[in-house]
Amino acid sequence: MEMTKPYVDVNVVQVGQDAELMLEENMIILFNSSVPNDLKEIAVVHDGGSLSIALQAGDEMLIDEEVFKILFVGDKANETLTELGHATFHFNGESHSDMPGTVCLENKRIPPINENTVISFRR
Repeated sequence: MEMTKPYVDVNVVQVGQDAELMLEENMIILFNSSVPNDLKEIAVVHDGGSLSIALQAGDEMLIDEEVFKILFVGDKANETLTELGHATFHFNGESHSDMPGTVCLENKRIPPINENTVISFRR
């Protein structure tokens, strides 16, 4: 089955000065502009609003043009994405996480993320 066009696109507006530490752990902590100050340093902040469609395993996340298969979506991830534009994306190849706000993706190198990077989700 061929993937359709993205159901949400967000533009990165700020990358926290310590977000690189999260990338080294194969993680991205995504937040919209409501990010709390104490998390801003480790977050990738985007201009997007809420998700119109709930993420599910089998969907894809695109960072610019790099595609990552979503393997697992935690019980709270869609709720926090809707309310805060927030979830933790762990590129670890796992199909389970004990952290309810975590989305697990295939284990591939994460491309550089800068202001104006586009992050999309598609089904």
